[in-house]
Amino acid sequence: MIPRYTRKEMAQIWEPQTRFRIWFEIEAYATDALAELGVVPRDAAARIWEKGKDAVFDVARIDEIEAVTKHDVIAFLTHLAEIVGPEARFVHQGMTSSDVLDTCLNVQLTRAADLLIEDVDGLLAALKRRAFEHKNTVCIGRSHGIHAEPTTFGIKLAQAHAEFQRARERLVMARKEIATCAISGAVGTFANIDPRVEEYVAEKMGLTPEPVSTQVIPRDRHAMYFAALAVVASSIERLATEIRHLQRTEVLEAEEYFSPGQKGSSAMPHKRNPVLTENLTGLARLVRSAVIPALENVALWHERDISHSSVERGIGPDATIHLDFALKRMTGVIDKLLVYPENMQRNLDRLGGLVHSQRVLLALTQKGMSREESYAAVQRNAMPVWRGEGNFLDLLKKDKDVSALLSAAELESLFDLGYHTKHVDTIFARVFGEA
Repeated sequence: MIPRYTRKEMAQIWEPQTRFRIWFEIEAYATDALAELGVVPRDAAARIWEKGKDAVFDVARIDEIEAVTKHDVIAFLTHLAEIVGPEARFVHQGMTSSDVLDTCLNVQLTRAADLLIEDVDGLLAALKRRAFEHKNTVCIGRSHGIHAEPTTFGIKLAQAHAEFQRARERLVMARKEIATCAISGAVGTFANIDPRVEEYVAEKMGLTPEPVSTQVIPRDRHAMYFAALAVVASSIERLATEIRHLQRTEVLEAEEYFSPGQKGSSAMPHKRNPVLTENLTGLARLVRSAVIPALENVALWHERDISHSSVERGIGPDATIHLDFALKRMTGVIDKLLVYPENMQRNLDRLGGLVHSQRVLLALTQKGMSREESYAAVQRNAMPVWRGEGNFLDLLKKDKDVSALLSAAELESLFDLGYHTKHVDTIFARVFGEA
């Protein structure tokens, strides 16, 4: 965990104290279920809760024990016995380490997903507010980075909103995918523990029983989880890249908020750099880096090996912490984004009307000219404008082939920006609903 990119709420999920608390709850709930089944004394199960429910586990002590045992779960159980006393002998009856480790990891990933879904909700709210604010703010659309046809800045933000609606759905699915529990004992056969124990623990921990755990919860679930996080991160990068391009000096249609006292460069005092969205691009790369290791974790040996363990100790905290931070940062960027409609209009006008070329092309075909001839006529008048040699509408009016089919008034009508924004309401209704 790098403090620079870590929020407290997500970090707490991965703290050792939280992990040991979850381990204790898994063990204690399992002991409760065993008591109900008559396997362990009821007063022993009650004593375990009494001693452990408010305990602050000594992380240093557990580490000290693990240095000798070379086994983290045994180290924890040894420390728990120091807290609970003789009744601790009834803890972990019929269970194996993976029952604790895998169920705990899935609890942590489920809680992380809840925070990430909450983060996306905040970003969606910011995108919706700014989309409606700039619903009719006309700007140039670009394909290949080149001026194409007019759109609105609100549509750009509506597109992002629709994408993050899908991101939310993916996170909800990822949460459901990962929220399983395994309390099935060695090689997952329940030979030494009743399946009802697993059902009880699953219910108490907000999970569902894993159908076949083979001693470990299958890692295809985790692969899907981290893949979902990676797609959300890529959506963040897509939006961050758009803002970075719009902030370029030659474009400057939108810009990250630049706070009082902020400095853009150690060498050049005039600089206002898109540092937040560049940072988001980098964070997206970090989140995506978890996917290949997660996929490679799927192929474990037989009923269990631990080649996945060291991987997940890294990617679990890192991917969720980085995505949580990135979603919050992107929300702040959108919320305070500076938008410059006057620069958008200036850029729209830079090509002397060329952005209306398709309308002229279509109008000529409607008048009877073939598409090939229409394209050639429009293009031969467009290219001089690219070179700064005149105005597109003026050149079209002087072209004999064009003017033979389209009057000056008809040509002028084809240069109406409103034509390109007439379906904005339809697009917004699709994204935000009719209301």
